[in-house]
Amino acid sequence: MNRLWIHVKLILVVAIWGVGWPAGRVIAQEVAPFAASWLRYIVAVLFFLIYLRLSTEWIYPSRDEWKRVAWIGFFSTCLYQAFFMVGMKYTAAGDASLMITFNPFFTALLAVVFLKEAMHWRLSVGIALGIAGVGVLFWYSPNVDIPFNERALGDVLIAGAAFAWACNTIQMKKAMTEPAKDSGRCLSPLQLTVWSSVAGLIMLTPVMVAETWMVGVPSPSTNAWIAMIFLAIFSTVIAYVWFADGILTIGAGKSALYVYLVPIFGILSGYLLLDEKLGASLVLAFVLIVGGVMLAQSKQPFSEQSS
Repeated sequence: MNRLWIHVKLILVVAIWGVGWPAGRVIAQEVAPFAASWLRYIVAVLFFLIYLRLSTEWIYPSRDEWKRVAWIGFFSTCLYQAFFMVGMKYTAAGDASLMITFNPFFTALLAVVFLKEAMHWRLSVGIALGIAGVGVLFWYSPNVDIPFNERALGDVLIAGAAFAWACNTIQMKKAMTEPAKDSGRCLSPLQLTVWSSVAGLIMLTPVMVAETWMVGVPSPSTNAWIAMIFLAIFSTVIAYVWFADGILTIGAGKSALYVYLVPIFGILSGYLLLDEKLGASLVLAFVLIVGGVMLAQSKQPFSEQSS
């Protein structure tokens, strides 16, 4: 029964992440990007700190750990959120939920360069399939009510968000496997997520203040506030905790398979909530991009590994 409930929670997690795309588009139409990111994370950090304090993992990072946490916060909270919020102002939620799945390709390429991981043919073919899927999305998206130039700009910015998250992933992997010099320990995913969110919020604050000084204090509508709270509490905090539960119970590999469902929920929620368009091109782009990601992430046969 417990394992069944874990699978239900994982489906809810990917549904929440999928609905996060139209929520982001609603916010991006009304609130400047850094103010939107700051409002999201001031709420999320409060809940994260409470959760960490009540858990058995509460620790305060050392000086060297703070350096690592700061880099993770820069990529995951500042850079990713900037690309995400600006990108969602221009492109459709469904298109964006497909573009973000390019993140594993960037992660794999960065791992080849910085972590000295092997470059194999599955990664090369997977990237080629992914690029083909992006091409379909660029040129044949059914969301033609959004001008092509705006949609293309938004898609490129979401690709930038995917790259920022890939940089975050590499930094997280190093922090979880290489102990800091002044502590001799590795921080857990929860500890890294909470403290990097704190660091990112601190970095966001002066940028948000400068942005607000230039464009004025935001006055979100009720729908935008609902979307903001949804992203902060459900998409950021609850989804993370539930996904971590899934990893602990059924393993990282099986839990990660659920992430491939996020674009489906993103496309459907964009259709239901924002009246975005559906079309065969989205299906083809989904098959090419997700198929490419699955191929790139698949393990090599033993005969290839030993050659």
